Amino acid sequence: MMINAFQYHEKTSYDRYKMSGHSLNWEDQPTVFKTYPGVTPNELPREVHFPEIQLSSLLRQEDPECVTSRTLSKTDLSRTLLLTYSLTAKARHPGGDFYYRSAASAGALYPTEIYLGSRGVDGVADGLYHFSIAHHGLALLRKGDFSDVVSDATQMPHSATPALTFFFSAIFFRSAWKYRDRAYRYHLLDTGHVIEHLFLALKSSGLPLNLSYDFDDEKINHLLGLDTSKEVCLAISQIRQASPSPEVKPKDIPTLPAHIKAAGRVSRNEVDYPAIREIHSAGIETVSAKAPVVEMTQEIGVSPRTWMHIEPPDAWPRAKNFDETVFRRRSRRNFVGHILPENCIQALLESLCIGDSKNASTDAGYESSLCTGFLTNRVEGFEPGFYLLDRASAAYGFIDRGIPMEKMAHICLDQMWLSNAGVHFLFMANLQRLDQTWGARGYRYAMMHAGRMGERLYLAAEALGLGACGIGALYDHEAAEALGLNHESRLLYLVAVGAVKGK
Repeated sequence: MMINAFQYHEKTSYDRYKMSGHSLNWEDQPTVFKTYPGVTPNELPREVHFPEIQLSSLLRQEDPECVTSRTLSKTDLSRTLLLTYSLTAKARHPGGDFYYRSAASAGALYPTEIYLGSRGVDGVADGLYHFSIAHHGLALLRKGDFSDVVSDATQMPHSATPALTFFFSAIFFRSAWKYRDRAYRYHLLDTGHVIEHLFLALKSSGLPLNLSYDFDDEKINHLLGLDTSKEVCLAISQIRQASPSPEVKPKDIPTLPAHIKAAGRVSRNEVDYPAIREIHSAGIETVSAKAPVVEMTQEIGVSPRTWMHIEPPDAWPRAKNFDETVFRRRSRRNFVGHILPENCIQALLESLCIGDSKNASTDAGYESSLCTGFLTNRVEGFEPGFYLLDRASAAYGFIDRGIPMEKMAHICLDQMWLSNAGVHFLFMANLQRLDQTWGARGYRYAMMHAGRMGERLYLAAEALGLGACGIGALYDHEAAEALGLNHESRLLYLVAVGAVKGK
């Protein structure tokens, strides 16, 4: 039985010489659209106005206040969801149509689901809803205002009331069908991808994001009507209004009907992978930091001698509005090996150094759970090698020139097309430090934050006319050894960025 992040990560590590054969049972391929029998989603308006702003300007603009005085509307909600999680293109295959989505997903399996709690939104009745991405609509699960229940479960300050609450869940078997016990990694990364879209979508409308990975799991999963052997809530974010929270009065929340829970089943024959449930259950308890929160950059066993400040361009190359960037984002791996201009790498680094505002629960230390680095290959103004990034001070430091891009491609399951990228961004953590500081729940912090930063790179690359592709499949120990990490630290996620054919 796993009790911490280090044990789970070790159990699910890939070893070049111990890989067992695994063929996919296509008859059991999970559906990627959740539906509720007898519940028809009410469609939201699709014809909405998007803010005229580029991604670079959006990232740089001042953050909204932690609460809003605006009365939110159905159009506000629709715009936000279109920019957060929407179908963006369709491809025809012999087995049926495949729909691309705005947010990246490992293996295009899309385990993430979104639920909404609405209170006082013009045109949307108070209630709890499931967001149907297939219909761009809302399926009503519970009538009424549940903001007091959410406030209690998230320990929200009493000085504000949530007008909209977004719940992010993961359906286990969607990813486990392909990745088995390792799938929990992708549940967290993919949820982080979607959360980053929400963060930017709200910021583009001048609305605050209040994000929490800390809540009472049992209460929230019960509220959402989830069968926790198949689906669990991983994160909650809210748009809060400047009004006192309702008095929290203990009350029983009725159990939703059996067919609502059963909607989490996505295949006729689902296989249970106990390691997923074990690591998630190990992190059920929410604890205040048990040890002083430290910057993960100082905990992975390598450090640069000197730091250099990032020098971002006044204006990013190319001009593309934020909404166009979102809808055109793709995972692209056809890298062509061209030299990456210095203004592009500086823009990419800048995008990572713009952190969450005070609205996004930075006091919880989510950003401190992760260390960011990068490998350069053909990058103007940068010596090839391994660098660390200090996001707080917007600086980078050189570590080692002896890690060629080809070696990292070899470590990433011999996907040699990665060697043609201009840069590999690396997201790392000391897993034992996570466990010591936050318990097993710290694994959620690091992996979801890695997903958020990875998705930001996807969008920044698209805005710059480049390609990007995230890699979660790698020989874990080989990666740690190549990078010189200490025994407790691992590479969690790699995102390759570079020039691609046709762009």
